[in-house]
Amino acid sequence: MPSSTVLPHEDILINVTPFETRVAIIEQGAVQELHVERSIQRGQVGNVYLGRVVRVLPGMQSAFVDIGLERAAFIHIADLRENRSERSQGLTPTPIEKLLFEGQTLMVQVIKDPLGTKGARLSTQISIAGRMLVYLPHDPHIGISQKIESEAERIQLRERLHALVPSDEKGGFIVRTQAEGATDEELQADLEYLRKLWSSVQALARTQPAPTVLHQDLTLAQRVLRDMVGPRTGTIRVDSRTTTVSLIEWAKLYTPSVTERITHYSGERPLFDMANVDEEIARALSRRVDLKSGGYLIIDQTEALTTVDVNTGGFVGGRNFDDTIFKTNLEAAQAIARQLRLRNLGGIVILDFIDMEDPEHRETVLAELRKALARDRTRMTVNGFTQLGLVEMTRKRTRDSLAHQLCEPCPTCQSRGHVRTARTVCYEILREILREARQFNPKEFRILASQEVVDLFLEEESPHLAMLGDFVGKKVSLEVEAAYNQEQYDLILI
Repeated sequence: MPSSTVLPHEDILINVTPFETRVAIIEQGAVQELHVERSIQRGQVGNVYLGRVVRVLPGMQSAFVDIGLERAAFIHIADLRENRSERSQGLTPTPIEKLLFEGQTLMVQVIKDPLGTKGARLSTQISIAGRMLVYLPHDPHIGISQKIESEAERIQLRERLHALVPSDEKGGFIVRTQAEGATDEELQADLEYLRKLWSSVQALARTQPAPTVLHQDLTLAQRVLRDMVGPRTGTIRVDSRTTTVSLIEWAKLYTPSVTERITHYSGERPLFDMANVDEEIARALSRRVDLKSGGYLIIDQTEALTTVDVNTGGFVGGRNFDDTIFKTNLEAAQAIARQLRLRNLGGIVILDFIDMEDPEHRETVLAELRKALARDRTRMTVNGFTQLGLVEMTRKRTRDSLAHQLCEPCPTCQSRGHVRTARTVCYEILREILREARQFNPKEFRILASQEVVDLFLEEESPHLAMLGDFVGKKVSLEVEAAYNQEQYDLILI
């Protein structure tokens, strides 16, 4: 393999506090991924519950299931095991109202965390992930990860696993990418661990009342060892001695090859300060991303999709304007791929590169984008340029983006992204006084508003306020309410 295609090493930093665990993946000195798990809001994807059906919706062919979370979870007929079986056999699917009924207990697994106002998404097709294998207790077949591209390796792994599966096993397995190069002993250990785990889940389901959790996915730190560590992983540094010890113990059992890479960080400077991770988090919550060339990206998340707009900004390099645009777009392609990982942006993503006349330039930028996206662990699709010059792509979304995890809607602008001007608020107040004067006969109208609004009434808008006072024949007084934002006001009738 040519040296130019060798991907650089990744280092993993794990910052642990009693209330939160944060993981940063560092490549060539830059943060590529950030994962945050707070003790009071751990994600539910992968958890298995014994739930109770609370409502069946025949019109939508779906149902709501109480699994003990704040909001009822949601299951669609396509995620019911019986429906998948019927479809695979070419049979007419049984409607959901004949498969589920209110009050029924149901073993389910969360396949998508609650997002916004939506409850968790469920499936009855249970799967439990190990290091090398994924166990499918209700699906008796052996599958191989699509990321294992060598056909010879795929055939060999399938045959080896067939030989290891006990004759009384009713379930099946999917061989994960990490199983490439694994020994029979490692596969056997993973297989036995998953079968024991499933036995304990079944035992709990027989004795516990619904709703109850039967199996919780691993902690973030453990999932890092299971899912993110690979041949490119360098060091794994942890700033908690207790967590370091527990991770090493866990790794000895399930990921022995990783054990020697786990080290305890005890330096004087905070671990995340060493790689400027906190600064990177602050930048990842900003709309604007500056490029080294002087260009910049504007990233906006909406309910339906994420848009990324590329701008040349102050970049004036290149032999001509077309060359400048081309170089900015090439740099933007790499930056976009990194930002998608860093911010964990999912769903539909629309990329608005700067318009390029040359078809070859377009193809080169698209190839650069695909190459940069190839490092991403998350499944995605990228379409070519549309007639409007946009690139449409999707990135699988299974958990909240970084912004949704760390931020909340702005209480001042109500998530609009802008606030009404002080003058607009002044005129609203004047109209409100007119309305109230028609219905009531107070001695005085007192306006409670922000400093900005009161200042405007005392200066530029003072003639209008005086005219209104004369018109209604009442005194109008002003009072600053320091706690009010620019849009807030109260009108008091005295």
